[in-house]
Amino acid sequence: MKSIIIFLIAAMSFTPAMSQGFLKKLGKSAKKTAEKAIERNVNKKVENEVDETFEDKNTQQNMESDTNDTVKNQNPAQANMSVEAIYAKSDFVAGDEIIFDDPMVNEQIGEFPSQWDLLHGNAEVASMGGIKCINLEAGTNATIAPLMKDMRNYLPDVFTVEFDYWVNSYTETNEGPSQEYILRFFDSEGDNVMELEFAEGRVNWVYAPGSGDIRSGNVHDYKEVINDWSHMSVSFNKRAFKAYINGKRVVNIPNMAVPASLAIKNTGWDDHRTLVTNFRIAKGAVPLYDRMMSEGKFITYGITFDIGKSTIKPESMGEISRIVKLMTDNPGLKFSVEGHTDNTGSAASNQTLSEARSKAIVDKLVELGISKDRLSSSGKGQNSPIADNSTDEGRAKNRRVEFVKM
Repeated sequence: MKSIIIFLIAAMSFTPAMSQGFLKKLGKSAKKTAEKAIERNVNKKVENEVDETFEDKNTQQNMESDTNDTVKNQNPAQANMSVEAIYAKSDFVAGDEIIFDDPMVNEQIGEFPSQWDLLHGNAEVASMGGIKCINLEAGTNATIAPLMKDMRNYLPDVFTVEFDYWVNSYTETNEGPSQEYILRFFDSEGDNVMELEFAEGRVNWVYAPGSGDIRSGNVHDYKEVINDWSHMSVSFNKRAFKAYINGKRVVNIPNMAVPASLAIKNTGWDDHRTLVTNFRIAKGAVPLYDRMMSEGKFITYGITFDIGKSTIKPESMGEISRIVKLMTDNPGLKFSVEGHTDNTGSAASNQTLSEARSKAIVDKLVELGISKDRLSSSGKGQNSPIADNSTDEGRAKNRRVEFVKM
């Protein structure tokens, strides 16, 4: 019986009605039975790959959690260092030309998010943990897509997608709402090429390869930090699709049909909560050295900060590690690290913020072994825009860090 349920899950994924989710037609009881069966039969190699995230002793002490329970007894500073170490080892490279960016700063609670289109159900701006986010209303099959000029064809053949999503306590007794996030990619005709379902310690995917039959895969017992925001990153490079949760790669597909647009959705179940924020799409990255040699500098959007602060986000460590490697491999390189803001807020506060952020980057590079005499910091505030500050996309491009060769 259990093998039949697993087969049904796979078979349902191959139907045109993928938007109904992987498991909806089976009902909740069958869903839980199927999940438990899959969890017991996941290939041991996959489990080992997931567990590699926690090999470091500090990581084991500070990020370890039961599959269905909260993270316990974390020292925040140590836990943050462990998360940074994971990101530093990640092969994800954020795109360097922003296509879509929504930090949610100017949105109004209770309103529909202004940079999105509603495809189904209902969604509104909410707040979780003091951070504005989009709540895709439970029970409505809520589906939203970035509001673009050409809604069906805006993704290039090399791109990255990043956003934060909320995971709260989840237990076998269903205390509190559960989570069900579904990220969907479509070709230029509007047909599914990838459906990625994640949260609560598991990732499922169904995709169309460049040719041949529909394929699927899964990873279970993924250990997430819960009652907090997690970070999802996706990269696509002409045919290769990868997905990362909190810096750890969980999906690695070498050959997938080329996507042209995307949407994110909740399910039709009443107990599923879906909250997302800080959504960004960018054209794929050019290697740092190539950028520097062609222009005498490089611009990075891969180093990000808490809103209105100079605190470097952990997901920035992948980009920072690549800069460390660039400078280590080229000991004659010296950089002026220059912080730039958009024109939101006062010129004085933006100047102060940009100075603090550029200094924070220099301090981090020095902490990681780069000699201080090879670096200087400079805040440019809002004074050197490279795009139109009257548009969301323009402001996103202006919020940047430049490494200028000295």
